[in-house]
Amino acid sequence: MDATSAPHRIPPEMPQYGEANHVFELMQNMLEQLLIQQPKDPVPFMIEHLQRDNDYVPKIVILGPPSSGKTTIAMWLGKHLNSNLLSVESLIAKEYSSLAADARTHYQKFQTLPDMLLVRLVQERLREEDCVRRGWILDGIPETREQALMIQTLGVFPRHVIVLSAPDTVLIERNLGKRIDPQTGEIYHTTFDWPPESEIQNRLIVPAGISEGETARRLLEYHRNIVRILPSYPKIVKVITADQPCVDVFCQALTYVQTIHRSNAPFTPRVLLCGPVGSGKSLQAALLAQKYGLVNVCCGQLLKEAMADKSKYGEMIRPFFEKETAVPDYIIMKVLRQRLDQQDCLERGWVLHGFPRDRDQACLMDSMGYKPNRVFFLNVPFDSIIERLTLRRTDPVTGERSHLMYKPPPTMEIQARLLQSPKDSEEQIKLRMELFYRNSAELQEFYGQAITLNGDQDPYTVFEYIESGITNPLPKKVP
Repeated sequence: MDATSAPHRIPPEMPQYGEANHVFELMQNMLEQLLIQQPKDPVPFMIEHLQRDNDYVPKIVILGPPSSGKTTIAMWLGKHLNSNLLSVESLIAKEYSSLAADARTHYQKFQTLPDMLLVRLVQERLREEDCVRRGWILDGIPETREQALMIQTLGVFPRHVIVLSAPDTVLIERNLGKRIDPQTGEIYHTTFDWPPESEIQNRLIVPAGISEGETARRLLEYHRNIVRILPSYPKIVKVITADQPCVDVFCQALTYVQTIHRSNAPFTPRVLLCGPVGSGKSLQAALLAQKYGLVNVCCGQLLKEAMADKSKYGEMIRPFFEKETAVPDYIIMKVLRQRLDQQDCLERGWVLHGFPRDRDQACLMDSMGYKPNRVFFLNVPFDSIIERLTLRRTDPVTGERSHLMYKPPPTMEIQARLLQSPKDSEEQIKLRMELFYRNSAELQEFYGQAITLNGDQDPYTVFEYIESGITNPLPKKVP
């Protein structure tokens, strides 16, 4: 590059490519593994790392007190994510491993394993191909801070740590009713989860160590250790209350492990707000523009400005405005392209609303390289939109806009002269809403990563949800 031509402008295609292909995260993960593994020859190591393509496989630790249901949640996550479940029992039961054989002998004698032996078992198992390809879920491991630090020293770092929590009285009650199927390892309960099949009922056994005194002792030991373990995993811990239906616990756990933690990758927001008339798109766009400096791009306003400027596009638009007919997509796209290509949109990002309204328009915008990286659909019931729009009024003298319910005029004199826009009649609103919802399903299908929000709540609450969706990475969807 010529140093005299600074500042250099980065072509918009470059950051879009980086974001779409996660180039920053790819390099960051590779650098982390280089520093952790410290191979003698880095180049073959990096090639193998890239070919392995396992940067986003599950790496999960599930911790919790006795009877919190952590094994059940771990098993369900393992099945749903097609990942490997690792517990103390499964590690020592491994065949064709001298290390596992030594661990079995020690466990049968002392009912516990030395920290170093357990950590070596974990290390041996995680090196196997299925754990490398499909990831892993550690059930109840580490048990102590010392184990956590030893595992980290070996370069094993989970992406998500789930801690289940419940009152001790609830856990003791649960533990007393626990039963285990010796054939499948499934855990049942005499009150909460009794199997309907008589064959399974007859083979269930009472596990060892579930008396009230033994449970209280194990709970005390757990509470002593967990407060020392958690500081080893800053920013990746999610505490979930286990005193609720198991399905609800699983749903919360699954939602968490599908999230991707925020990275330091450069990110230029390109936000698309979709929703029926009156759903609050303009307000949310204004709030985003105010807080994050995004360029607020309202398609309808752009067309009006183009016509007012008497530009070549304005002359093309004028006949359609005068006849009150829809402006053709190719003209809208020319005006939109002219605005989105300006330097402020490229540098600061943009928030677009009012276009596209259907799948064809979305395909046209996509084909020309304008791809939003966050899409939000604001859903608002028909009755709420009627209330929002039909009560809007305008003062013909001052141009001030009022709402008869939320922002009434200050005096009866002003109220008497207020006018309603023809577009705010119930018939017109109904037609525009029907048009939006006729196309919204295909539009949502086109933008597969779109986030749907309830727009029928306080606008600042809606803004917080949108803000969270922009500042945090999109969750990784698992089939």
